[in-house]
Amino acid sequence: MVQHQSALHFICSGGGIDVIFVLQGDPSLFVASAVHRLLVHLLTLSVGSKLIVPLSAKSCDWPPFAHMIIKHIEDSLQSNSASHVKQSLKLLTSLFSSCQAPWTKVLWLGLAKHVESFLTEDSVQAQHILVDLLLNMARSPVFYEDSFWALVTSALERLTPVQSSALAVGILRLYLCPQAVTIKALTVLLLPLECILRAASMEYSGLLDESVSDPSAVESLLSSKSSCANFLCHILAHLEELLSVERAFLPVNLPYASLLCSVMTILLFCNDLLIPASPLGSKISQILVNCFRVQKSALDVLAALSDCKCTDTAMRSLFDILLAYLESPNTPPTVLKKSFKAMSKWLMSSSGISFFKNKQQAEKILQDVFLVLQKRLCSPCWEVRDSSLEFLTSLIRNLADRSEFRQSLLSSEIPKLTENLLEDPESYVRASAVTAMGHLAFITYVFIPESRVAGSQYNKEKTAAKLQEILSTDPEVFPRRAVMSIFTMWLKESCTGQPEETEQFVSTVVKTAAHDLDWEVKLGCLELVQIFCTYMFCQFGLPECFYAPVSSAVPSSIHQYEPLQMFCRANLFSFLFQSLCDCDKPVGQKACEILLTLQSQFCQSSTTDSQGTEDLPAGHGIHWLQRTLKQGSLVQNFPTDDGNGVDFQDPESMMLALRTIDLVELHSDLNKGSGYVEKSPQSLLEDILATAGTVEENEADCY
Repeated sequence: MVQHQSALHFICSGGGIDVIFVLQGDPSLFVASAVHRLLVHLLTLSVGSKLIVPLSAKSCDWPPFAHMIIKHIEDSLQSNSASHVKQSLKLLTSLFSSCQAPWTKVLWLGLAKHVESFLTEDSVQAQHILVDLLLNMARSPVFYEDSFWALVTSALERLTPVQSSALAVGILRLYLCPQAVTIKALTVLLLPLECILRAASMEYSGLLDESVSDPSAVESLLSSKSSCANFLCHILAHLEELLSVERAFLPVNLPYASLLCSVMTILLFCNDLLIPASPLGSKISQILVNCFRVQKSALDVLAALSDCKCTDTAMRSLFDILLAYLESPNTPPTVLKKSFKAMSKWLMSSSGISFFKNKQQAEKILQDVFLVLQKRLCSPCWEVRDSSLEFLTSLIRNLADRSEFRQSLLSSEIPKLTENLLEDPESYVRASAVTAMGHLAFITYVFIPESRVAGSQYNKEKTAAKLQEILSTDPEVFPRRAVMSIFTMWLKESCTGQPEETEQFVSTVVKTAAHDLDWEVKLGCLELVQIFCTYMFCQFGLPECFYAPVSSAVPSSIHQYEPLQMFCRANLFSFLFQSLCDCDKPVGQKACEILLTLQSQFCQSSTTDSQGTEDLPAGHGIHWLQRTLKQGSLVQNFPTDDGNGVDFQDPESMMLALRTIDLVELHSDLNKGSGYVEKSPQSLLEDILATAGTVEENEADCY
C-alpha cells in the first residue's frame, strides 16, 4: 500500500502515523519489530530517489511525511524516556542496515550529537543497541569518514568492557577499516586475556603493552564472583568467532601463540592446576575452580586455535592440560566431550604432526590417550561412553595412516571394549560403537593385509556379520542407521571384495533393509544401491563410467546385459519399485532417480520406449506394475509374489519395465509439494462452486 503516494497521504493525514508510533512500544516483540520495518519502508519510500542531498542537515528540505518520522526520532532521542530512546535507536539500526542511500548520511549528521551523548549516560542502558547501530553503519560506505570512526573509537573507550568487546569483534571482522581503529578494537578484545596472564604472574605474554589501556574496569569484572565467569565466557565466545574467520580476511594479525598461552592459563585456573602469585590471580582462581561454563568456552577456543603453529614445549603443556581434564573424575560429560574434541584437533594439526616426528614423544602421548580412553569406555555414564567412541572414530579416520597410531591402538584393549559396546543398553552408544567398529575394520582391511585371513582377530567379515545382525534385530533406529552408513562407506572405499563378493554383500543388506520401518535406513540402503550400480558399471566398462572405457573386443550389449543380470540376482529391482510406493517421499524420490539412471544406461534413452502398455500381451505383469506405481504411497503393502505376474529377478521383464513405465512422469509427481492440489486453481474453483451451491451448509470456508 505505502508504495503509492495517495496511501502515504492518507496515513499521514488520517492519524495512522500516530498509531504506528504508539505501536513502537508494543509489549509484543513481533509487533514492535514489524513497526520498525514498516517505518523504515515509509521513510525510504517517502524520501524516494528525487531528494537532492544538501551540504548539511540544516539545509535539507525533507518531504512532509519523512519530516514527520525524522521529527519523531529527534524528539524521542531528546526525551527523558529510556524506552523512547531505545525505540528510536532500534529504528535507526534497522534503517542503516537496509538502506545505504546518500540521504542517510544527512539524516545521521542531524542526530549524531544526540547519539554520541548516550555513550556517557549509564541511565539509558542502551549500550547494546548502540553497538548494533555502529556496526550497521560501519558496514555502509556512506559513513566512511573520520568523524564516524572517531565516534567508534570513543565508543570502544567509553562502553562497558562487555559491550565494547562486542563492538570490537564486529570491527575486526570488517576488512575496510582504518588501521588505528582496528588496533584499538584488538586492544579491547585482548585486554581481558592480558589481565589473566598478568594475574597468573606470567613473565611475558606478548599480547599488549601495559600502557596501551587502563585495565582497572576489566580487573574489577574478573575479581567479582558475580561477573567473572559471565565476562570470560563472553570474551571467549568473541574470540572463537574471530578465529572462525580465514586469516586472509582478517584486517590484523592475531598473536596466536600468546592467545594459546592465555587460554591454557584459563583452563589451569579452572582445574585448580595453577597457583598464582598475585592477589588478582588468587581471586580469579577461587572463582573459576570447577566452573564448567568457562571450561567449555575455553576448550572451544583451544580447538579453534589448533591451526596455529606452536613449539614442542607448548605442545607438551597443552597435552598435559587436556589429559588432566580427560583423567579427572570431576570432569562432567559435556566438558569431557569438548576435551576430546580439542585433543582430536590438536593430534591432527600440523603442529601435532611435527610433534609426532619424534617417535618416543608420539608413543608416549598415544599410550596416555589410549589409557584414558580405555577407562572412559567403561564409564557408568552413557554420555561419556558415547563421547569416547566418537573420539575414537575421529582418531581412526584421521590418524590411520600413521603406523605408530595403528600399532598402539591394536595392541590396546580398545578394540575389544568397543566390540563389547555393540551390546550396550543405550542405543546412542550402540550406534557410536557400530561406527567405531566399522572404521576399525576398514583400516585393518586396508593397512593390515593379514587381517583378511578368516581366522584373524580383526577380520572384516566377522565385523560385517555382527553389523548385519544389528541391522536385522536392533529395536532402535540409531544403530541400524549407523550400520547403513558403515556399509555405504565400505562400498565407497572398495573394501567389500571381488565383484561376486560385493554382489552377495549388497544383496544380503538389501534383503534386510528393504523391510525396515525407518525411512532413513531405507534411504541409506538406496544410497548403497546407487553406489553399487556405479561400481558395477565401472567393473564392466560401460560408457557412463568415463574412467573405465569399453573394450572394443566385447560387444556393448553383453556389457549391458551382465550388470542387468547381476542387479536382478541381487533383487535390486524389487526393492527399487517397492520404494517408489513408499509413504516417505524422500525414499520414493531416491528410488526414482536410480531407476532413471538405469533406464538411461540400459535403454540408451531417458524417455520411454515406443512400445506402450497397450501392445503388451494380455495379463502381462507390467500392466499391474504401472497401475500400482501410479497409486504411489496409497499402496499399503507392495505385493511381490508371483500372483501379479512380475518377475523382478528376470532381466527381460525388468528391461521391459524400464522401457515401458514413464519414470519421468513419476519423478515429476514425487517432486510435487504436499499442498499442490489445494493450492491449484482447480481446487479454488471447486471450493467456490461448492460454497455457492450449498450456502447454508458452508457459511465459512475452512481455507
